[in-house]
Amino acid sequence: MKVKKVNLGVIGLGFIGKVHLRNCLKLDSARVVAAADTSKKALNYAKAFGVKHLFTDYRELLRLNDLDAVIVSLPTHLHAECAINAMEEGKHVFLEKPLARNPKEGKEIISAVKKSDVKLMVGYPLRYSDEFVNLKRQLESGVLGDIQSAYAVNIGAGPFFHRAESTTPRPVPEWWLNKELTGGGALMDLGCHMINLLRWYLGEVSNIKARLGYRFNFDFEDYANCIVDFESGASAIINVGGFSQSAAVSVELHGTVAHSRAYHSPSSKVATAIKLILGETPKFFIPYMKELSHFVNYLNGGCDENTLSGEDALKDLEVITKAYKNQIG
Repeated sequence: MKVKKVNLGVIGLGFIGKVHLRNCLKLDSARVVAAADTSKKALNYAKAFGVKHLFTDYRELLRLNDLDAVIVSLPTHLHAECAINAMEEGKHVFLEKPLARNPKEGKEIISAVKKSDVKLMVGYPLRYSDEFVNLKRQLESGVLGDIQSAYAVNIGAGPFFHRAESTTPRPVPEWWLNKELTGGGALMDLGCHMINLLRWYLGEVSNIKARLGYRFNFDFEDYANCIVDFESGASAIINVGGFSQSAAVSVELHGTVAHSRAYHSPSSKVATAIKLILGETPKFFIPYMKELSHFVNYLNGGCDENTLSGEDALKDLEVITKAYKNQIG
C-alpha cells in the first residue's frame, strides 16, 4: 500500500513514545492522527500537540479506517500482542526494540507479518546515528583491513535516570522490575543494541558467553559482560549495564590495518531541555527521527530496503537467549 501522507497512530506514550510523537510531528510525509495510552495525563500530552483521536484502549485506535501504520512503544511483554493485533487490522508497524521477550514471541510476530502482508520495522536508533554509520562506512571502505576484534559498551542508568525535563528521578514503572515482563535485564535492554550493531558490522554470531551481575540485588541482571565469536572469525567483548548516571555508548573496531571508534554521547540535560522547550530535536534524539523518517519513506515506496526487519531483530533475540544459557563465572 502506497500513501503520499502516512497516517500514524502512536501506541504507548511513555518516555520513548513521547519522543516518537514529537518526531513524527516534524515529518512532512507523516500525520499523527491518533494516540493510545492507559494514562489520561499522557493522552493530554498528545492532545496538546493536536492529536485528534485519543484512546485508553489501543484496540479502538486500530479500528480507525484512515490509519495506515502504528508506532508501538509499549512495555516489552505487550509487543507481540499489540503488533499482531495491528497487523490483523492491516496496519503497518514500527515496533520498539527488543522485538519481543523471547524468540518464540518474535517468531509469532514475523508469522503475522507474512500472513497479513504488512510491513514491520524494529526501532534500533543507533543504526541511524551518524557516528555508527560512519564507522560502518570505514569498515566497508577497507581502510581498517580485516576486523579481528571489537569492543562495545552501553552503560547507562537503566530506569533510574533523570529525564531532561525534570530535576528529579521519575517513578519506575512496575513492569521494568519484573523479569517475566521484560524478558531479561541489562543484556536484553541494552545488549540488544550492541549485538545488533556488531552483527551489522561483523556478520552473524557463532557463539556467545555471558557473565551476569546483580549490583542492585534484583532477580534480573543490571550489568553483563559478554564474549562473542563471529562466523567471520572476529571476536568481541560487550559490556552493558544500567548502574551509572554517566552514560557511555561506543564501539571500537580493531583491524589488520587500522582501528577506529564510534561514540554516541547525549547532550547535557540543560541543552536537551532548552531544545525541547524551543520545539527542536535534541542531538540525542536525532537518530530516532531518522529511523522514523526511514520507516515512513519505506511505506511510501521511497526505498526498497527495510534495514531493520523483524527477521533481523529475531536474530538479536536468539543471540541473547544463547548468552543467557551460556553463563560463565
